[in-house]
Amino acid sequence: MSKIFVDACLRKETPYTPVWMMRQAGRYLPEYMKVRAEAGNFLNLCHNPEKAAEVTIQPLDIVGVDAAILFSDILVIPNEMGMHLEFIKGEGPIFKDPIKNEADIDALLGGEEAADKLTYVYETIKLLKQQLPEDKALIGFTGAPWTLATYMIEGQGTKTYNLCKKMMYSNPELLHKILRKVTEVVKFYMIKQIEAGADVVQIFDSWAAAIEPGKYDEFSWKYMVEIADYIKAKYPNIPIIMFPKGVSAFINMGGVYGNFDVFGVDWGTPMAMAKAKLGEKYVLQGNMEPCRLYSKEETTKCVEVIQETMQGEGHIFNLGHGILPDVPVENAIHFVSECKRVSKK
Repeated sequence: MSKIFVDACLRKETPYTPVWMMRQAGRYLPEYMKVRAEAGNFLNLCHNPEKAAEVTIQPLDIVGVDAAILFSDILVIPNEMGMHLEFIKGEGPIFKDPIKNEADIDALLGGEEAADKLTYVYETIKLLKQQLPEDKALIGFTGAPWTLATYMIEGQGTKTYNLCKKMMYSNPELLHKILRKVTEVVKFYMIKQIEAGADVVQIFDSWAAAIEPGKYDEFSWKYMVEIADYIKAKYPNIPIIMFPKGVSAFINMGGVYGNFDVFGVDWGTPMAMAKAKLGEKYVLQGNMEPCRLYSKEETTKCVEVIQETMQGEGHIFNLGHGILPDVPVENAIHFVSECKRVSKK
């Protein structure tokens, strides 16, 4: 049985434009909160394949999306490379000993050795392949090397990125050494997710907007493209989605290239511009402003405008970033049903 989401990634004919939402398995769902409470905390949930599989499937049953995205976290990678990860209430993810020098990088596990430690992720994928309906796709994912490196250098989320950007301008060789090491782990991690059963993989560059457009290729995009090349060399038929958030200027200057299938468009990038620049080469995913979900009327307006722009060709509906925790579930259901209504062929 074909999967509508995979077909859309490969620009095949579909009965309507498929839809899923970033962060669709999460805090806006009471059912998710119940499972998370049972797990004890967020990291325990990531490490428990049965519970991680359960929350991965919830949005398919409750909201009606066309693809499940693996429930995990981008920071399991540096954690298994040897950095101690904690999620502190009110503060988010914290690494107590961030990377400061070459010795810190050398002390980390690399390549397949680090990727091999992420067994709980692969077990979750295997469970999901048994449990998911045949027509629903499973998306595996990773953080982009730059996004992972920012956490590893800053030790936590940041609004200024001053430590990693100080390194970018004053010691670029050191930053490239971190990015290179992370890239090698990510390559193996993606392949192992695919071998466990992921139908599609997405590379999230959540902090792409922290880099000035003229430096973006050097410090992020080229590493993402290298990962995509590595995946395509082994699994040419597995669709790859790239999602760099906040790179409108980079798109506009013609910076996007590479061997991948789908480009995730953030809500700050006009869909018409993305279509003009990228639509012939890549399927586009996105890009409703997530806060529109607070209003069913505004959701419908936006879905109709996106449909008018894309005409149901080379497109996957999604938000332009993640769904927020206080969005009413009925509004998420409305978004999904409206996407299907306006694009039904």
